[in-house]
Amino acid sequence: MSKVQGYYNDTSELIERHSQLVNKIAYHLMARLPASVLVDDLIQSGMIGLLEAARNFDVNKGASFETFAGIRIRGAMLDEMRRGDWVPRSVHKNSRSIASAIAEVEKITGRNAKEAEVAKQLSISLPEYQQMLRDVNSSKLVAYEDFGGADEGIVNPSDNQDTTFNKVSEVQFSAKLIKLIKELPEREALVLSLYYDEELNLKEIGLVLGVSESRVSQIHSQALHRLKAKALVS
Repeated sequence: MSKVQGYYNDTSELIERHSQLVNKIAYHLMARLPASVLVDDLIQSGMIGLLEAARNFDVNKGASFETFAGIRIRGAMLDEMRRGDWVPRSVHKNSRSIASAIAEVEKITGRNAKEAEVAKQLSISLPEYQQMLRDVNSSKLVAYEDFGGADEGIVNPSDNQDTTFNKVSEVQFSAKLIKLIKELPEREALVLSLYYDEELNLKEIGLVLGVSESRVSQIHSQALHRLKAKALVS
């Protein structure tokens, strides 16, 4: 494979070797998306992200191509979904309401809010709140910027700009997110770890915890919204 000033000028090999990465990311995202989102659409947009990554990858930047491409692929898929505006307004509203209610309860009590307390703050029953959590979890990805980070994309290594600020921002964001996760209830932190670090799906996590897939969806959704609530008040 030949290189020109640190960049590969033959992208076909990179694309061929990493095409399965697109499928892996697409099916991982599908676990949190409604049935109206087609995996083929995700794969199509992800392949565009892979092509862009192959064209722009700079071996001198230190990161592996798989890491670089994974971020670009996922970003391309999320961008496509945002453009499609597939999330109903009610879902956005409910998501904001949940995060605000959690933040308010935790401000008053000084501890992690319990489900029943959040439901009371929202003036709904516990089953209604749990259903809201499931609906939001299956319809919405809590965005990176919800936790005070930069935009989902990463700096294009071909851009002629100083990336020092971006690198510092990413480090600060990561440190903040790790701190907030440590403040979560143990089960919620475990679900996030199994889902994002171990890449288990909701059904597999349910088998580990001994609960239903539906219950895992609720825990996952509440964990994300609790993180968002903590970010709002931190």
